[in-house]
Amino acid sequence: MTVTSEATTAWEGDLATGSGAVTLVSSGLGSFDVNWKARSEGSTSMTTPEELLAAAHASCFSMALSHALGQNGTPPERIDATASVSFTPGTGITGSHLNVNAVVPGLSAEDFERFAADAKAGCPVSQALAGIEITLEATLA
Repeated sequence: MTVTSEATTAWEGDLATGSGAVTLVSSGLGSFDVNWKARSEGSTSMTTPEELLAAAHASCFSMALSHALGQNGTPPERIDATASVSFTPGTGITGSHLNVNAVVPGLSAEDFERFAADAKAGCPVSQALAGIEITLEATLA
């Protein structure tokens, strides 16, 4: 079964002085302000396309890793994953860095690193981001 997720953006004005709002339509969980200044300089008061992409990447990677570990008979007690997506004005999105720390009883650090690398490669969001560098730090807690 194919699931389609939807979000919309309403934008007013030009790039430099305009602004918009991204609305999560499928879940209805909210609307988030966006503008060029936040995207190009950073902000703690509004989101960016890169922050939304980082959320998608971190959650997708966590699901892929959890699934692989469960299939191995070593389900995780906890996975904490962060994706840091880099954006350079004039260049675009330049990379995503995954940092994962997990509690997985019965698994060696070496095996965990292998599972994490496989999840990084197999996660659908990673595959969608094939045009950028994706790096990984993986540690067991």
